[in-house]
Amino acid sequence: MIKEALLDCQKYNDLIIELDKIGYKGAANTLEGFQYDAMNYMQLPKDHWRRIRTTNIMERTNKEIKIRTKVVVAFPNDESVLRLVVSILFDIN
Repeated sequence: MIKEALLDCQKYNDLIIELDKIGYKGAANTLEGFQYDAMNYMQLPKDHWRRIRTTNIMERTNKEIKIRTKVVVAFPNDESVLRLVVSILFDIN
């Protein structure tokens, strides 16, 4: 029911009302709370959905930054850290 409702905003609202009527208030509240996020997600091209739904890219980027900054024990100033992180991000990109 949720997959069908995600394709149409009116169906989504109807599903929230239906779940609330049959006693699933928690599920209805959750769907209502994430309604705008879900609709924005569905408006993007289907090819992008997998990359948006997972945080693997962000986790890998953070891990790479952590690995490379640990090698340098002490940075002389904030700008040097920023230069290193930016170069890592350029490399990943």
